[in-house]
Amino acid sequence: SMVKAGEHAGFLGKVMESLADYTEDSQHTQQDLSGAMIYPIILVVLAVTVITLLMAFVVPELVGMFAHNNAQLPLPTRIVIVLSDFFSSYWWLMIEAIVGAIAGFKYYLKDPGRRRVWHRFLLKVPFISGVIASMDSARFASTLSILVSSGVPLLEGLRIAGEVLSNLELRAASHTVASIVQEGGSLSRALEQAKVFPPMMVHMVASGEASGELEHMLSRSSLNQERELKMVLGNLMQILEPMMIVVMAVIVCFIV
Repeated sequence: SMVKAGEHAGFLGKVMESLADYTEDSQHTQQDLSGAMIYPIILVVLAVTVITLLMAFVVPELVGMFAHNNAQLPLPTRIVIVLSDFFSSYWWLMIEAIVGAIAGFKYYLKDPGRRRVWHRFLLKVPFISGVIASMDSARFASTLSILVSSGVPLLEGLRIAGEVLSNLELRAASHTVASIVQEGGSLSRALEQAKVFPPMMVHMVASGEASGELEHMLSRSSLNQERELKMVLGNLMQILEPMMIVVMAVIVCFIV
């Protein structure tokens, strides 16, 4: 869509150059986030593996000690034995249930209407909503900045930038923004009325409109959203790592 707009506006070279820079920056950001996720993923896999081995192999060996004992076992011990029997006998059923749940969820999201309901729900979940809003807003602002600075009309730029949004609820909000701008409203007022875009982005766009440097402020807004996203995810990783160790320790101690 950006290439098509660049061809129509006669700024194809500038659009391609900006698009190349945008793609490189996006790839760099994605690599940083993927690298930050490696250690927490290893912790999760290790925790699940240790607990599964304990419940499937260690506990059944110890249960034999109580087989000929008619004494009433403590409740925690009975719980561990029941869970161990379930792990040993129905592990295949758990795998089928997980695979079936994932496949069913993907099938459910194939319908655009149901997918939009799910995306609307994600925007109401604490923390997740902030991550999604920051990520999509940065993409939206960066794309619109490239288009506006390349000479593409604002309405056409809004239509194209809305298509890069991965969240369908935010994409519908971008269409509403384009409609308000087409009716003569300012971009900042339209973003504010949508009530889904970050307030900092709205203020920076308003400043850009007032100073006549909209594309520059859109670019700064995109960088600001990306920095905020990296900071939030970095803090999450720092919290998640010790939390996973504590959770795994508590479960193993309960089994012991």
